[in-house]
Amino acid sequence: MRFGTRVVVAAVFTLSPLSIGCAQRSGDADSATAQRVMSLLNALSDDSLKGRATGSPGEAAAARIIAAELARAGLQPAGDSGWFQRVPIAYQTVTRNNQSRRVMRLQPSFAARDTFPVADRVTAVNVAGILVGSDPALRDEAVVIDAHYDHVGTAQAPVNGDSIYNGADDDASGVVTVLEVARMLAASPQRPRRTIIFLLTTGEEVGLLGTRWYIEHPVRPLERTVANLEIEMIGRPDPLAGGTGKAWLTGYDRSTMGQLLRDNGIPLVADPRPGQRFFERSDNFAFALRGIPAHTISSFNMHTDYHTVTDEARLVDAAHMAAVINATARAARLLADGPAPQWMPNGRPAARP
Repeated sequence: MRFGTRVVVAAVFTLSPLSIGCAQRSGDADSATAQRVMSLLNALSDDSLKGRATGSPGEAAAARIIAAELARAGLQPAGDSGWFQRVPIAYQTVTRNNQSRRVMRLQPSFAARDTFPVADRVTAVNVAGILVGSDPALRDEAVVIDAHYDHVGTAQAPVNGDSIYNGADDDASGVVTVLEVARMLAASPQRPRRTIIFLLTTGEEVGLLGTRWYIEHPVRPLERTVANLEIEMIGRPDPLAGGTGKAWLTGYDRSTMGQLLRDNGIPLVADPRPGQRFFERSDNFAFALRGIPAHTISSFNMHTDYHTVTDEARLVDAAHMAAVINATARAARLLADGPAPQWMPNGRPAARP
């Protein structure tokens, strides 16, 4: 059965020049530019990807774009199928309050997934690349820099003639950040001391499915993973964070990461809306529950295009994005080279039963 699954993955996710059609190589290697940001963002949020729903052809096209960019950056592939880490997902029927619906569920293995009818099996992958650390004393430790590349697909009925949830801010902006940080750090004359895993996950919108699978099947052992930095929705400035070029960090005071970044002049502030519980609402939380200091960078300003057909690239502030990406690259470098973050007293979330 697994051999058959690999054939399907190869057929869906094989890289080709025609399937990539991505950004031009513009700007200095050591910085992100507004032009390059928009080129990548437009590719990942294009109508042709149909909203990148988990397991959809549009999401597969996005995975190919991402893998091609990681390859161009010079990273090493870190999946079980080249750049792709296959994730066993199947549709199951769930009944609540006498209402039945089909939902995606992560399966414990591909053998378990393959007990479902073919029509209920979902072909989905994480995309992962690795930059091996330079310091013999630290290279076995890892930092995970990640974002989710799935979104919510298409609407059942068009809204003003538009039925595609492009997800430019959520979370194509985060994906562009991971890709640009990977490119910049890989091009640096001085390789980071710790190993960095650049991870783009599937299934966040339907229950953190890709991240949950990664945590059970990590590229490097979780006990040697010292930090996780998620990037989620940095496409527009947030006045509560200081406006253009500034962003905020979820769970800022839960670990020493916030203070570490602040002390090194990285323009990130504490989450200005703690009541929204953003720390618990993205992939970082799955890492945090396993004891890894894990936070999310964002500049989400509560715009009303969230999860609507109007979350489009034309509304993104490219100069703001480029500035936040450059700050994120500095943060990633600091996590790879500096002291490992530690939980503050009562900062680590309790594991759920």
